[in-house]
This record gives sequence, C-alpha cells and structure tokens, in this order.
Amino acid sequence: MSFPWAKHYEPKQPLMRWLDEKLPVPRLVYNAVGAGYPVPRNLNYFWNFGVLAGAALSIQIITGIVLAMHYAANGGVAFGSIESIMRDVNAGWFLRYAHANGASMFLLVVYIHIGRGLYYGSYKAPREMVWLLGVVIFLLMMATAFMGYVLPWGQMSFWGAQVITGFFSAIPVVGETIRIWLLGGFAPDNAALNRFFSLHYLLPFVTAGVIILHIWALHIPGSGNPTGVDVKGEQDTVPFHPYYTAKDAVGLGVFLLVFALLLFFSPNLLGHPDNYVEANPLSTPAHIVPEWYFLPFYAILKSFTADFILPAKLWGVLAMFGSILLLFFLPWLDSSPIRSANFRPAYRKFLLILLLDLFVLGYVGGAEPRPWVILMGQIASAYYFAHFLIILPIVARTERPRPLPNSITEAVLAKHAGLGPHKSAMAS
Repeated sequence: MSFPWAKHYEPKQPLMRWLDEKLPVPRLVYNAVGAGYPVPRNLNYFWNFGVLAGAALSIQIITGIVLAMHYAANGGVAFGSIESIMRDVNAGWFLRYAHANGASMFLLVVYIHIGRGLYYGSYKAPREMVWLLGVVIFLLMMATAFMGYVLPWGQMSFWGAQVITGFFSAIPVVGETIRIWLLGGFAPDNAALNRFFSLHYLLPFVTAGVIILHIWALHIPGSGNPTGVDVKGEQDTVPFHPYYTAKDAVGLGVFLLVFALLLFFSPNLLGHPDNYVEANPLSTPAHIVPEWYFLPFYAILKSFTADFILPAKLWGVLAMFGSILLLFFLPWLDSSPIRSANFRPAYRKFLLILLLDLFVLGYVGGAEPRPWVILMGQIASAYYFAHFLIILPIVARTERPRPLPNSITEAVLAKHAGLGPHKSAMAS
C-alpha cells in the first residue's frame, strides 16, 4: 500500500548520504520499521506478538549456534554431550535451558499470534499472502521443533522419533520407504541423529528467510487493525517509530521477564522426566507423549482407532496433517466481508468454542489412552474439522454483523469518549 503522507528518508550527514546511494540499508530500515511506515493508530498489544516471535527466533538461532559447537550427533555420545554442555561448558546450562525453553516460548507466542489472526480476520483480503506465508512458517517451526526434540537422545526423544516416523509407514506403497529414508535405517540411530541435527540447524535460517517474505507481503497492503476497517487517510495512522517501537519494547520486556522466570526458577517445568534418562531401545516408556505444543495434533492422530476403507493409522496421519493444511484454505472458507470478530457476535462465540476444543485436544494428547479419553478426543477432533469446513462457511453467510465504524479515527474517538463504535456510527 502506498501512503502519500508517509515521511521519506532524507539523510543529512555526508556519510549517510553516501551509504544511502551505494547500499540503501538505512532507507530500507526507515521504511520498514521507522517513521516512513505509517500504521493504524488503534493497534492493541496483540499486535506485539509478531515482534516477539522475531525476538524468540533470534534467541533460538544464537543459542543454537553455540550449542552446535559442543553437541555430538552420535547415538553413543549424544546424551553425554548434553550433560557435558550442562556441566563443563561455560554458561552451558544457561544456553541449553534457554534453547529448550525458548522453543516453548516461541511456539506460545506464535499460537497467540495465530489466534489474533483468527479473531481479527488477518487472513482476509488483501492479506491472504501474509497468512499463507505465516502457515508455511508454522510448518517449518513444527518440523524444526520435532527434530530438535530428538537431539537430546533421552527415552522420550528416541521413542518419540520411533512412533512419529512409524506413522509414515501407514502410507500405501511408499510409506515404509519414506520411513527408512527419514531415519536412514530401520530404527532411530546415528543416521537419524545426523539427519535431524543437520535439518534442525538449517531450518531456522530457512524460517528467517520466509519471515522476511512474510514482512514484505505485510508491507504491501499495510497492517490490519482491531476494527478491520481500511485506512482512509493520514488521520487514521501514526508512524511506526516512535509510537509502536515503544509499545513493542514494553511487550518485549514482559516477554523477557516471563522467559527469565521460567529459565531461572523452573527450567525443567516443560520437560518430560523420561527424557532425562538416556535412550534405551530395549525399554519402552509407559506413556509416550510429545512436547506440549504438539499435543492437540497428537490427539487428532490418536483419535482414529478403527479401519474404514483405509487403515486407521493412515486416517490418523491424514487428519493430523490435514488439521494444519486446512489453515491454508481459511481465506476462502470464511466469505464474510467483515474482518474483525468484534463486529461478528456469532463468529466470536464459535471461535471461543474452538479455543476450548483445542484445550480439550491438548489434554487428550497428553493423557493415557483410556476409552473415555479416546472418545473425548474423537469428539473434539470432529468439532475441529467441523468448525472450519461446516460451521465457518455457514456462519459467514447467515450471521448479522454489527455496524462498522466509518473510520479508524471515529472508532478511537468513540472509545475514548465512552461510546461504542456502533453508537458513534449511528450518531453521525
């Protein structure tokens, strides 16, 4: 989007003028995150989470590079190399815990970021490409996180790799070949560790590249806002700097505070006890579970228990991947012209039910597979798909949204005047 009222970069110093002519990096930064990039004036703190995700990725890359200098991707010594990092490397315990807990913080921030997109309709035109690239980033993150979980080579790492890669064997004809190709053999061992380690090291840089495309795609239409109303003039925007750089700094401070509390006071809170025991191929853990951020998808995977045309195992694999790939089609499944759920009361109610459904799936994914737990998971999985494929298209066509404000400025002034946006619109 072109903003004719945006300030343009004009370097004053001779050195900066020379640099701007030869390599216009300052101009690029100025137009991307400076006063040259106007943004809607009504963004709330949910718009902080994109910056927080970037900060979390930076933490992961920096700590990961240093950890890679000391890690040994060999089944015989991998577990011991982690213990050596913890005890013998200067600040090794800090780096290891920061990397392990940083993954959880990263995924938590991204889940909230996705939730904000669902609530405020960030996937709708003209920002479909921003959303699609975001889903690609999410897939890359999940692949990176899974491969990283295998590297400590504890009991849960080994058996998690065994179980998850084993599901690929359910694919007809080529399934077992794919599984052997992934592992480099018939069971997780040195070849699998080397594969996962190299990809785990590479994918964060690929993710960073896609994030650049994600931000680039965002700057074409401009940022969305809580009302979902398009920017109509200079009065609807403020410069990104200093207004939102200051706001992002507050959010980053809160993020780092929570991260520090987890890191210094309860660094093993999110780890599974079995993963602090060295991998033993002859001893299967009583209950194999993935990390918390995979639990809803693991619950969907486990919900298929009976063969129907295709084997249950294959249905589970298709459903697990389908639950994520479904997000690619969201811009076209929701045909409502209204973006923000603030003005869509029916959609807002079903979105709340979906959130509760995801918490149920998370519980089922980590619980022992008893009959009532499996039934609960099947119902929750069915609702997950029904929400996107049935409920959302119907609600988009039948609901009666609330009146939108005439502009972002009107909504902001009405809020500070103690009036709701719809009342302000009716009064005008």
